[in-house]
Amino acid sequence: MKQYLSLVQEVFENGVEKGDRTGTGTISVFGSQRKYDLRDGFPMVTTKKVRFDAVLRELLWFLRGATNINDELTQYTPIWDAWADEKGELGPIYGYQWRHWERFVWNEETKAYDKSHVDQIQEAIDTIKNNPNSRRIIVNAWNVADLPRMALPPCHAFFQFYVADGRLDLQLYQRSADVALGVPYNIASYALLLSMVAKECGLTPGVFVHTTGDTHIYSNHVEGLKTQLSRTPKKLPTLKIADKPFWDLEFEDFELVGYDHDDFIKFPVAV
Repeated sequence: MKQYLSLVQEVFENGVEKGDRTGTGTISVFGSQRKYDLRDGFPMVTTKKVRFDAVLRELLWFLRGATNINDELTQYTPIWDAWADEKGELGPIYGYQWRHWERFVWNEETKAYDKSHVDQIQEAIDTIKNNPNSRRIIVNAWNVADLPRMALPPCHAFFQFYVADGRLDLQLYQRSADVALGVPYNIASYALLLSMVAKECGLTPGVFVHTTGDTHIYSNHVEGLKTQLSRTPKKLPTLKIADKPFWDLEFEDFELVGYDHDDFIKFPVAV
């Protein structure tokens, strides 16, 4: 994962000091991009431990369209706890937008708008299978009308699939990227999603392109990242997924093999 460490180094070398919503303070650059080829191995950061179980549970939770931290699949993803209300609700965040984007269609008979929902994930899969040359295979979480109802506006805002030579690539645009704490999980999560969709569509998982807007290191993460920069990246693990339909996949159907990593580094969450 030299690409990830090069991103850390880029922010240290070129970043400017900026204030932020949390009041913590950051070093920030704008507009970075890294590419991770899944044919070289599954892109898990190895210079510290990243919890694959947390990545997997959160992604499956998103794919269910869930928005409540009390859902059974969030038991190992407490990062969302800080933003939930007293009932555990987060509003129409990622999973809701991915699976239930609200659509209103005029009904001439009733002279009113009928509300329905768009399953963006299923539409993306269908398009990959039936029209792989489409340049419109996009899933969007940045629903402007719903932002006031969200506990936290989406950081990873939208992503696009690309099919070529039997390979499936995915590019993510992330408006806000917490380099120390969030980015390693974002890389693993979208590489996992890419792998799942590629398997469903009979394609080889290819390149995950990670494009970030405000790419920042919080002031209280600096020392931990310096420790990571002093470590040598290890060989990447491999991902195994059970031979099951996309929507039937469960937590037990995934295995990360050969994940060799350095010690865990504790980074505080800026809320």
